This record gives sequence, structure tokens and C-alpha cells, in this order.
Amino acid sequence: MAKVKTTFFCQSCGTQYAKWQGQCNACKAWNTIVEEVIQKPEKSDWKSSTSTIKKVSVPLRIQEIDVSKEPRLNTFDSEFNRVLGGGIVPGSLTLLGGEPGIGKSTLLLQISLKLPYKTLYVSGEESQKQIKMRAERINPDNNNCYILTETKTQNIFKQIETLEPDIVVIDSIQTLHSDYIESSSGSISQIKECTTELIKFAKETATPVLLIGHITKDGHIAGPKILEHMVDTVLQFEGDRNHIFRILRANKNRFGSTNELGIYEMQGSGLREVTNPSEILISKKDEELSGNAIAATLEGMRPLMIEVQALVSTAVYGTPQRSATGFNAKRLNMLLAVLEKRAGFRLGAKDVFLNITGGITVDDPAIDLAVVASILSSNEDMALPKDFCFAAEVGLSGEIRPVQRVEQRILEAEKLGFSTIFVSKYNKISLKSTVIKIQLISKIEDLVDMLI
Repeated sequence: MAKVKTTFFCQSCGTQYAKWQGQCNACKAWNTIVEEVIQKPEKSDWKSSTSTIKKVSVPLRIQEIDVSKEPRLNTFDSEFNRVLGGGIVPGSLTLLGGEPGIGKSTLLLQISLKLPYKTLYVSGEESQKQIKMRAERINPDNNNCYILTETKTQNIFKQIETLEPDIVVIDSIQTLHSDYIESSSGSISQIKECTTELIKFAKETATPVLLIGHITKDGHIAGPKILEHMVDTVLQFEGDRNHIFRILRANKNRFGSTNELGIYEMQGSGLREVTNPSEILISKKDEELSGNAIAATLEGMRPLMIEVQALVSTAVYGTPQRSATGFNAKRLNMLLAVLEKRAGFRLGAKDVFLNITGGITVDDPAIDLAVVASILSSNEDMALPKDFCFAAEVGLSGEIRPVQRVEQRILEAEKLGFSTIFVSKYNKISLKSTVIKIQLISKIEDLVDMLI
């Protein structure tokens, strides 16, 4: 057994120091450096035997490496497959983070119950009975999922040797601890050591490992930043607990694109995959109401149709209010200034409220034109046709600017039955035969003339 060694770690960024100091030199945070005891034996391995280890003993030319023998594992969840780039890569380590109660454990348990492979679900937070009660709501007929409640990595690897699962799920990495480190669970050194052992196991046996990670109050994965560098894929599960929609994004993906996203709907029986979110995000109504406009936006690589609602009313108090939900408030003020300067609308003495329906937040500049159209509709108390949609950015001089991948937006609008889409005349559109009418405009005055 090696000599006990004491070192100091910053709990915010994970920087290591030889002695204590008040401020971290890396992240400039105060009073975040704590002492931790490290004690490692001479031999630290994830298992005692090496009978099942698969290693490449000689270097190979890059042209000689055959990747066709490593197909991705289908999770039977179209949204999860899309975000990962087609499925789980054997031997990969995937880290899933998100707010408490957002549904991280539900998502991975649901996927574990869908898989036809032998799956080991390791929980350090819940008992087997608690997990069984949740599984009864999701999929009570699965016989391939094994539940283990354990926090010590040495005991977990003993069960893995016995069971030989195809996929391992860890809930969560912050609850694990190793005998090789003399510090509490969730500390910097414990998280690094446990992750290192799991990476060694995953790479040597080609067994994929899915980790659940806690987050800090700032929204970052709890623990050292190196944790995100060590794993192959970092997924973020987002959403407001007061709304039913959940969005799965890839912040890092060594095996695919980070531009994809998956959308889920939280139900009593678990998370339901939303294959066509546009139909859900647009409210179904028979009567025509003023202040509503449909925007063609992109979330990652995925086109979506969302509904923008605006309410313009006379200011009751002296100072008019400007409120935006799901939209940048500063950008709303900019668009109101453009309407007042370039189109002649006197909105300085009126309250303006803006809402993106569905509880989602959008930062795509292509919804500028829909925001302007909804404000004009509410100000004039005139309903826009339900089959109109908009996809363009508005500049400070009132010009209608082109947006990227406009053809994808047009095809999505056509698929959902819209008759007219307003886009910038400066967009290069090569679509030949489309049922939807493409209305090209260059200035905000053109939009006002067509709508009012």
C-alpha cells in the first residue's frame, strides 16, 4: 500500500494544488479549494483476472483497421438514436446530465427495459423496490434488465464478471466510490477514479456504459471538468418541470453530430417519443385569433414549426412593459424599435407581451419575421390566416435578411399543410415544384403592405 498523500482540489473546476489557498487561479472562485486524501495501492485494476480482455497488441495502419465489425446497438428509441448518431457504439462511455427531477433516470430505465440485450442497471440512489415500481409503469414485461443497488465499484465489477451484461447503466456517477481513494463519494478524486475504472472496463470488453451525472446550480455537470473530456458522449436533458416537453441534446459526441436533438413528452407511463413536434407545438383551434403567427425554425438539424403569440395593449401605468417568454427580451426591444422607426407604428406607449408556446426557448434569428407579424396582428387586432408561416431575420434598417437551410423550412411547412411561407428575397432557393407559395420580401414595409 502506497503512502497516504494529501492534495487540494477546487470543487468548481477541479484544478489541483499542492497546498490550500483562498482563491482558485483557474476559475477565480473563492473558498472552493478543499483537502482530499488520496491513497492508491500498487495495483489498481477494474478486475483481478484478464481472461476476457481484448487488446490490440500491435500497431496497425489506419487503412487496415476494420470498423465494419462494430455495428451500433439499436436502443429502439428513435429520438435517442438520432442524438447519438444512429445508436450506441460498443465500448463507449455516455454521460447524461440534467436538472433534478427532469427524467434522467426514467429515460435510461425506459431504454434499458426496451433493449433486447442483457442490461445491468446499477443504482446508488434508489432501492430495487423503488426501481421496480417505476418499471411497472413503463414496461412490466421486460426480462433482460437486471437491477443492482450498489455504490462500491469493486462490488459492481464482481457482479459484472458474473452476469456479463451487454450494456451497463450507472445511476449516478456521483454516488460511486472506490476503495483505492480515501475520500467521500462525489469528491473530485472519487469521480475521476471511478470514471477511469469504468473507461478501462468499457474499452477492454467493448461494453457500452451509460452514466447519469448530477449538475451544479450553474447548470454544469457536477465534478471536475475533466469528466466531460474523459467520456465519449455528453448528453444534456433539458426542459421545464412545469411543462411536459423534454429536449435531449448532445454537447459532445465523438461518434456523430452534435446538431441533432430529441424531443420527448412526459407522461404518467414514462417519456413518449415526439416524432412530429410541430403538430404538438402548434395549438389546434377553429376560431381565428389576433396576435398569433407561425415560425419555421430549426433546432439543431431538425426543422420545427412553432407558434408565436403577441399581445399589444395600451399601457395602464406610465412606463410601458416589455415581457418575453421563450424569446430574448433585448431582441424584442430591437424589433419594436425597427417597427417604430421603419414602419411608422407608435408602440412606445403600449405594453407588449410575447410568448413562445409549448414552454420551449428559441434563439433562432429566423423567427424574427414571425415575431413582427404577431405584433402587427395584435396591434391591429386582425387575425392572420392560419396557413401562413414565416422564416426570415429582420435587420436594424428594416431589411429582411436570409437565413440558413431555408429549403428545409419550406419543405417542413409544405408537409404540414401551410399554403404560404414568407422568406427573404435574398435567399437562394432551388426548389422547383412546390405546392406551397413562397412569398419573397425584402423590407419590413413589404410585410406590412401584405398583411394589413
